Amino acid sequence: MGGLESSGVPLLVVTGASGVGKSSAVAALSARARARTNCFFFDSIGVPSPEVIERDFGGGERWQADATKRWIARLSIEGSAGDVNVLDGQTRPSFIRAALKAVPSVRSQIVLLDCDPAVRSARLAGRGHSDLDTPQMNTWAAYLRGQADALALPVIQTSELSVEEVASAIEELVEALRAG
Repeated sequence: MGGLESSGVPLLVVTGASGVGKSSAVAALSARARARTNCFFFDSIGVPSPEVIERDFGGGERWQADATKRWIARLSIEGSAGDVNVLDGQTRPSFIRAALKAVPSVRSQIVLLDCDPAVRSARLAGRGHSDLDTPQMNTWAAYLRGQADALALPVIQTSELSVEEVASAIEELVEALRAG
Protein backbone atom coordinates (compact mmCIF):
# COMPACT_ATOMS: atom_id res chain seq x y z
CA MET A 1 0.00 0.00 0.00
CA GLY A 2 2.99 2.31 -0.11
CA GLY A 3 4.43 4.39 -2.91
CA LEU A 4 1.41 6.65 -3.47
CA GLU A 5 1.51 10.42 -3.37
CA SER A 6 0.28 11.23 0.08
CA SER A 7 -1.98 14.00 1.30
CA GLY A 8 -2.32 12.34 4.72
CA VAL A 9 -0.04 11.19 7.47
CA PRO A 10 1.81 7.92 6.76
CA LEU A 11 0.62 5.07 8.94
CA LEU A 12 2.28 1.90 10.23
CA VAL A 13 -0.08 -0.64 11.77
CA VAL A 14 1.56 -3.20 14.08
CA THR A 15 -0.63 -6.25 14.60
CA GLY A 16 -0.32 -9.69 16.16
CA ALA A 17 -1.82 -11.95 18.80
CA SER A 18 -1.70 -11.29 22.53
CA GLY A 19 1.76 -11.91 23.95
CA VAL A 20 3.84 -11.33 20.80
CA GLY A 21 5.17 -8.00 22.09
CA LYS A 22 3.16 -5.41 20.14
CA SER A 23 2.29 -3.08 22.97
CA SER A 24 5.68 -3.45 24.65
CA ALA A 25 7.56 -2.69 21.45
CA VAL A 26 5.37 0.26 20.45
CA ALA A 27 5.61 1.64 24.01
CA ALA A 28 9.41 1.29 23.80
CA LEU A 29 9.37 3.13 20.47
CA SER A 30 7.19 5.84 22.00
CA ALA A 31 9.56 6.17 24.96
CA ARG A 32 12.38 6.97 22.55
CA ALA A 33 10.49 10.21 21.89
CA ARG A 34 11.56 10.39 18.27
CA ALA A 35 10.42 13.57 16.62
CA ARG A 36 7.50 13.13 14.26
CA THR A 37 6.72 9.55 15.34
CA ASN A 38 3.34 9.29 17.05
CA CYS A 39 2.31 6.04 18.74
CA PHE A 40 -1.27 4.97 19.41
CA PHE A 41 -2.79 1.92 21.09
CA PHE A 42 -5.95 0.41 19.59
CA ASP A 43 -7.47 -0.61 22.92
CA SER A 44 -7.12 2.91 24.34
CA ILE A 45 -10.55 3.65 22.85
CA GLY A 46 -11.97 1.10 25.25
CA VAL A 47 -13.36 -2.29 24.38
CA PRO A 48 -17.10 -2.51 24.98
CA SER A 49 -18.60 -5.35 26.97
CA PRO A 50 -19.58 -8.47 25.02
CA GLU A 51 -23.23 -7.49 25.46
CA VAL A 52 -22.66 -4.03 23.96
CA ILE A 53 -20.57 -5.47 21.13
CA GLU A 54 -23.36 -7.91 20.28
CA ARG A 55 -26.16 -5.34 20.63
CA ASP A 56 -24.49 -2.42 18.82
CA PHE A 57 -22.32 -4.20 16.27
CA GLY A 58 -23.72 -7.70 15.88
CA GLY A 59 -20.56 -9.38 17.16
CA GLY A 60 -16.88 -9.03 17.84
CA GLU A 61 -15.72 -9.15 14.24
CA ARG A 62 -18.01 -6.30 13.25
CA TRP A 63 -16.86 -4.24 16.24
CA GLN A 64 -13.22 -4.90 15.33
CA ALA A 65 -13.82 -3.91 11.70
CA ASP A 66 -15.65 -0.73 12.77
CA ALA A 67 -13.01 0.25 15.34
CA THR A 68 -10.24 -0.39 12.81
CA LYS A 69 -12.00 1.83 10.29
CA ARG A 70 -12.39 4.63 12.84
CA TRP A 71 -8.70 4.40 13.89
CA ILE A 72 -7.46 4.45 10.29
CA ALA A 73 -9.66 7.44 9.40
CA ARG A 74 -8.48 9.35 12.48
CA LEU A 75 -4.78 8.59 12.09
CA SER A 76 -4.73 9.38 8.38
CA ILE A 77 -5.28 13.05 9.24
CA GLU A 78 -3.88 13.39 12.77
CA GLY A 79 -0.39 14.86 12.79
CA SER A 80 1.82 17.25 10.89
CA ALA A 81 3.92 17.12 7.75
CA GLY A 82 6.73 14.64 8.19
CA ASP A 83 4.95 12.69 10.93
CA VAL A 84 4.41 8.93 10.87
CA ASN A 85 1.63 7.47 12.99
CA VAL A 86 2.10 4.01 14.49
CA LEU A 87 -0.92 2.02 15.63
CA ASP A 88 -0.59 -1.04 17.88
CA GLY A 89 -3.67 -3.19 17.44
CA GLN A 90 -4.77 -6.78 17.53
CA THR A 91 -6.86 -6.60 14.38
CA ARG A 92 -7.09 -8.51 11.13
CA PRO A 93 -4.86 -7.33 8.29
CA SER A 94 -7.87 -7.68 5.99
CA PHE A 95 -9.80 -5.19 8.17
CA ILE A 96 -6.83 -2.81 8.06
CA ARG A 97 -6.60 -3.07 4.28
CA ALA A 98 -10.34 -2.49 3.91
CA ALA A 99 -10.13 0.62 6.10
CA LEU A 100 -7.13 1.91 4.15
CA LYS A 101 -9.13 1.79 0.92
CA ALA A 102 -11.13 4.74 2.27
CA VAL A 103 -7.91 6.80 2.53
CA PRO A 104 -5.96 5.68 -0.57
CA SER A 105 -3.67 8.71 -0.55
CA VAL A 106 -2.08 7.65 2.75
CA ARG A 107 1.19 5.72 2.53
CA SER A 108 0.82 2.77 4.82
CA GLN A 109 2.41 -0.45 5.96
CA ILE A 110 1.09 -3.34 8.02
CA VAL A 111 3.56 -5.45 9.97
CA LEU A 112 2.80 -8.61 11.91
CA LEU A 113 4.64 -9.44 15.11
CA ASP A 114 4.74 -13.16 15.74
CA CYS A 115 6.48 -15.56 18.12
CA ASP A 116 6.59 -19.21 19.01
CA PRO A 117 3.53 -20.42 20.97
CA ALA A 118 5.66 -21.43 23.99
CA VAL A 119 7.23 -17.96 24.12
CA ARG A 120 3.82 -16.29 23.83
CA SER A 121 2.51 -18.53 26.62
CA ALA A 122 5.41 -17.64 28.91
CA ARG A 123 5.02 -13.91 28.19
CA LEU A 124 1.31 -13.99 28.94
CA ALA A 125 1.91 -15.88 32.19
CA GLY A 126 4.66 -13.45 33.17
CA ARG A 127 2.28 -10.52 32.73
CA GLY A 128 -0.52 -12.16 34.68
CA HIS A 129 -2.57 -12.86 31.56
CA SER A 130 -2.61 -16.65 31.61
CA ASP A 131 -6.33 -16.36 30.86
CA LEU A 132 -5.34 -15.29 27.33
CA ASP A 133 -3.20 -18.38 26.80
CA THR A 134 -5.93 -20.45 25.18
CA PRO A 135 -6.33 -22.70 22.17
CA GLN A 136 -8.39 -19.88 20.62
CA MET A 137 -5.44 -17.46 20.99
CA ASN A 138 -3.15 -20.03 19.33
CA THR A 139 -5.67 -20.34 16.48
CA TRP A 140 -5.87 -16.53 16.24
CA ALA A 141 -2.07 -16.26 16.08
CA ALA A 142 -1.95 -18.89 13.32
CA TYR A 143 -4.74 -17.10 11.45
CA LEU A 144 -2.91 -13.76 11.61
CA ARG A 145 0.30 -15.40 10.39
CA GLY A 146 -1.63 -16.98 7.53
CA GLN A 147 -3.10 -13.61 6.55
CA ALA A 148 0.32 -11.96 6.73
CA ASP A 149 1.82 -14.66 4.54
CA ALA A 150 -1.08 -14.53 2.05
CA LEU A 151 -0.86 -10.73 1.82
CA ALA A 152 2.97 -10.73 1.67
CA LEU A 153 3.22 -8.54 4.78
CA PRO A 154 6.47 -8.18 6.67
CA VAL A 155 6.68 -10.33 9.78
CA ILE A 156 8.92 -9.63 12.76
CA GLN A 157 9.61 -12.86 14.64
CA THR A 158 9.94 -11.69 18.25
CA SER A 159 10.74 -15.00 19.96
CA GLU A 160 14.45 -14.31 20.40
CA LEU A 161 14.44 -10.51 20.27
CA SER A 162 14.43 -8.06 23.15
CA VAL A 163 11.70 -5.44 23.32
CA GLU A 164 14.25 -2.82 22.26
CA GLU A 165 15.29 -4.90 19.25
CA VAL A 166 11.67 -5.22 18.16
CA ALA A 167 11.19 -1.47 18.67
CA SER A 168 14.25 -0.86 16.47
CA ALA A 169 12.83 -3.10 13.73
CA ILE A 170 9.56 -1.15 13.89
CA GLU A 171 11.48 2.11 13.82
CA GLU A 172 13.18 1.03 10.57
CA LEU A 173 9.73 0.57 9.02
CA VAL A 174 8.71 4.00 10.30
CA GLU A 175 11.76 5.59 8.67
CA ALA A 176 11.07 3.77 5.39
CA LEU A 177 7.52 5.17 5.42
CA ARG A 178 8.83 8.63 6.22
CA ALA A 179 11.25 8.45 3.30
CA GLY A 180 8.41 7.48 0.98
